[in-house]
Amino acid sequence: MADLTGRPTQDLLTALRQRVPPALAQRAAAFRPGHDQPAPTRDAATVALIQDTGSGTGVQVCLLRRVSTMAFAAGMHVFPGGTVDPADVSTEPRWFGTPEVDTVQALGAEPALARALVCAAVRETFEESGVLLAGPDTDTVADVTDPSWESDRLALEGRQLSMASLLARRGLGLRVDLLRPWARWVTPEIEPRRYDTRFFVASMPAEQRTRPIPGESDRMLWMPPGAALAEHLAGRLAMMPPTVHTLMELAEHDTVAAVLAAARIRDTRPVRPRILVRDGEARLLLPHDDGYDSTPGLPGPGT
Repeated sequence: MADLTGRPTQDLLTALRQRVPPALAQRAAAFRPGHDQPAPTRDAATVALIQDTGSGTGVQVCLLRRVSTMAFAAGMHVFPGGTVDPADVSTEPRWFGTPEVDTVQALGAEPALARALVCAAVRETFEESGVLLAGPDTDTVADVTDPSWESDRLALEGRQLSMASLLARRGLGLRVDLLRPWARWVTPEIEPRRYDTRFFVASMPAEQRTRPIPGESDRMLWMPPGAALAEHLAGRLAMMPPTVHTLMELAEHDTVAAVLAAARIRDTRPVRPRILVRDGEARLLLPHDDGYDSTPGLPGPGT
């Protein structure tokens, strides 16, 4: 097999991408198209925090392992993220670094939802990793080392404080130039909990540090995408298909700058995976895969 600390072969990439977690495969086998009603989707945002390795040979990405008691993706290694909160929609924090119209267009959403998705992405990243993609201007990142920031983080987590209110009190705005839309994945209709998730990539601020935060995750690690894929292949890092796919894409770039440049030309139309179960085996299909159109599913806007 190829050495996944470098660039995987195309055959191996396909095999990795089509892997289906056992629990997902079981739900796919039990799902009855035309009889079982899919759950509605919820808007969500997730952020792949990346930093240069320092050797010019690739990037590192931050992964969190969700605790085993979580209702969705328990035990899986994921990027920081979560659902859009009502306060993300009803409030509008200041916005630095990228024209709002560009972000709205890249996200393929109405302006209010696009703003809420960015707000949710920044908020969830702060809540789950301690990294705040915000600053007082376009050239500065917030210093979150003061102990009072932990009280603010807990208030955000407990929904006692909105991100917009926090930033306004601290004299800060969202540093939107540090994160860019990357992809959009919609949970298959076989899942009892479904999300319409915008994936972002974000440059890890040099002035800040990630830190393990107990609660929804019990492990944090930084790894090159290829190394994370190798661990996944060996059965040591459980991941959902969208995470695997994103890591494969990130492994193609040698620097954070290259990732952010690639994000500018990404196709962020929704990806709606389907699960094909045949002869007791399940594999994930994307729209360009053979058999996708003949596999039962209910694709459509907002599903």
